[in-house]
Amino acid sequence: MAYNELIKNFERIRAYMRDFYVYGFKSRDEFDQKSSRSYDDERRRIESWLGDYMRFRQTPDGKNVFISIDSRVSHHNPLYKAWKAKSFTDGDITLHFAIFDILISPDMKLSAGQITERIDKVYLSVFQDPKLFDESTVRKKLKEYVADGLLEAEKAGRSVVYFRPVADLPECSDALDFFSEIAPCGVVGSFLLDKTSSHPELFAFKHHYITHALDSEVLCELFEAMHAKREVVITNLSRRANEPSNLTVLPMKVFCSVQSGRQYLIAYQRKARRIKSFRMDYILSVKPADYAEDFDSWREKLNGMKQHMWGISTQGKSGQTEHVEFTVHYEPGEEHIYQRLIREKRCGNVERIDENNCKFTAEVYDTNEMLPWIRTFICRITDIDFSNKEIENQFRRDLFDMYRLYGIDGGDAE
Repeated sequence: MAYNELIKNFERIRAYMRDFYVYGFKSRDEFDQKSSRSYDDERRRIESWLGDYMRFRQTPDGKNVFISIDSRVSHHNPLYKAWKAKSFTDGDITLHFAIFDILISPDMKLSAGQITERIDKVYLSVFQDPKLFDESTVRKKLKEYVADGLLEAEKAGRSVVYFRPVADLPECSDALDFFSEIAPCGVVGSFLLDKTSSHPELFAFKHHYITHALDSEVLCELFEAMHAKREVVITNLSRRANEPSNLTVLPMKVFCSVQSGRQYLIAYQRKARRIKSFRMDYILSVKPADYAEDFDSWREKLNGMKQHMWGISTQGKSGQTEHVEFTVHYEPGEEHIYQRLIREKRCGNVERIDENNCKFTAEVYDTNEMLPWIRTFICRITDIDFSNKEIENQFRRDLFDMYRLYGIDGGDAE
């Protein structure tokens, strides 16, 4: 039987791409969820889309395959190709081409019965043993295309007629080039780009975050729920549990990391009575639930909390914040250090002490989130003061461990 790359269950494809090619670097021998044949089928399917971007590394444990992309050459996210493969039956294919050939012009407006009659008499009558379609099947397919925006419908007397919409896509390829690679749900821009003519590429990305493409469907469903002010039931895969769990949450915001490109859902969980964050790539599915009358009040509460959120850590049960303070020294001609602090301070404040020193202060929910950023100023920090002494002492110990690693006498860490 010939290999077929068309798919029905995108969540399975998303899991394979995430676990084997994006995050996991797993080998074939490590795959134990299904048979080796299932692994080989999915691997061939994915590599048919991403063959130009596939690389492998031979390790003692086996062959590891991964994605390698040079952003200087690749201007568009290759993972969008996964969304452009869809499963069709023989009947789907037959109806698709027949319907759009019949409704060749926007002026052609026909009912489901008229379209069914033409398919039977004009398109299938030349075959000895044709595949037959009743009117209810054709009407169902027409309604599907109307829902997808491929066709439009209107009342004509007592009947409903269907017709093709007027396609008037303005020349906006530059905007689509940017939108498709930067914006959440950028896959929409990628689909629109497929309908434009070839054009010079104006954008290249130094830090091109592409993995969010796999979360586009989940993200779109969350945005729809926020717009409707509804709770949702998410199937969430926790790092601490082997099995996914179903959680009812009220989605309010989506945060995107400027450092990794990773996306997080910020939502209120009534059972836990707190606002929590969920990694988008751990959310397997989203189902709409009840309307939330208190959506606006929780969104307002979150907006108030953002002044103490450095990343995605949210207010704990105590509601207490932690004080962070450190002083940075820079030499004459290094004004860019001060400007960088101003640019990257987020919810903090920067106070200029003199021409060569400034002080950063912040009140945050989680000091630990700030440590990777604070470490980038090592060798310029002259003083630190955290209200969370456990984290401050750990910071000092790490620093003095580094001194010892390089044979430098830095004194005592405490």
